[in-house]
Amino acid sequence: MALKVHTLPIHTPGWIGEFRAFIMRGNVVDLAVGIIIGAAFTTIVNSLVKDVFTPVIGLLIGGIDFANIFITLKGPYVANLADAEKAGAVTINVGLFLNAVIQFLIVGLVIFWVVKLLTRLHVRQEAKTLPTASETLLAEIRDLLAVERVRPGPGALPTAAGAGPVR
Repeated sequence: MALKVHTLPIHTPGWIGEFRAFIMRGNVVDLAVGIIIGAAFTTIVNSLVKDVFTPVIGLLIGGIDFANIFITLKGPYVANLADAEKAGAVTINVGLFLNAVIQFLIVGLVIFWVVKLLTRLHVRQEAKTLPTASETLLAEIRDLLAVERVRPGPGALPTAAGAGPVR
């Protein structure tokens, strides 16, 4: 004799279905891809700021290394930030903040030019897809001829079979 087991139906909350639909929407997936690419792009921008722009700007303003511009609030005064951190000094890191501002401006500039380029490419693609005036006129003539074949106009000569105009 088989045992009959009674199970209670499992009720899944309605928000789970809504969450699944939300996650699978195209916008969320596009956003996730954008965040991942943005994170990868950040390493490139960090290197550009740290290894290219900061040394050049520092050289132009007298050989100052932005990373070592800091104000010691408490602790021993030392020549660079790394030594201050080792000594446990409390510092306001002005140079690191300047690096972050420069990095932000570079990212903004790069994004501006990328969006501008993509907008120009998009406009050019739209211009190529629109039909020219002669193409539009030829399409209208083609459509009128197709209608004429189906429904002969007045004065059309019957064909050999007597069904329509002579070609």
